[in-house]
Amino acid sequence: MIKASELQPEAAVYREVVPAGEYFMKEVKAGQTFRILDMQGNQAADTLFYSAADPAERYSAMDTVREQGNVYLTAGSRLLSNEGNVMLEIVADTCGRHDTLGGACATESNTVRYALDKKCMHACRDSWMLAVAEHEEFGMSKRDITHNINFFMNVPITADGGLTFQDGISAPGKYVELKAAMDVIVLISNCPQLNNPCNGYNPTPVEVIIWD
Repeated sequence: MIKASELQPEAAVYREVVPAGEYFMKEVKAGQTFRILDMQGNQAADTLFYSAADPAERYSAMDTVREQGNVYLTAGSRLLSNEGNVMLEIVADTCGRHDTLGGACATESNTVRYALDKKCMHACRDSWMLAVAEHEEFGMSKRDITHNINFFMNVPITADGGLTFQDGISAPGKYVELKAAMDVIVLISNCPQLNNPCNGYNPTPVEVIIWD
């Protein structure tokens, strides 16, 4: 569902441009709203959410899909944790839908999907592992890498119930906006994938904007 926001970037308390292939890791407080802005279009932002009070509580794709009865996320979707608590709600969305089934690229999947010589190409799971290693204050490790949302990524369900990667449905300036229902750790890998059309074969920056 397309729903525009009334929030203005000039009123934000925090802004950061995240280059392609880099990560973003920051706590967002309950009641704050944050936006992921697709600056140049067709860029996937692979995102994980954790409770800041206890990172063992984290976003659950299974619980979220089951409770909303829809495999896609958009305005109005409430993101549930593995403990059944609402973590965030998507309050604005100018893209229309986002994937939470396709998972994230890794060296292993690069090898299986593309070619052996693609194994060492940078991948979202590498970005997440680097993030948790460089931010010891959150007390997390690679064991905490779990279900993610692929904001802006187009992963249609095929007629036989499978998944396929297709050209993105986002465009320059499209965004998704979420309001935190609890203090959450937001961990984004701005996807570096070059081997499928999720980034238009040309990864580009996104911007994260936060309002009180």
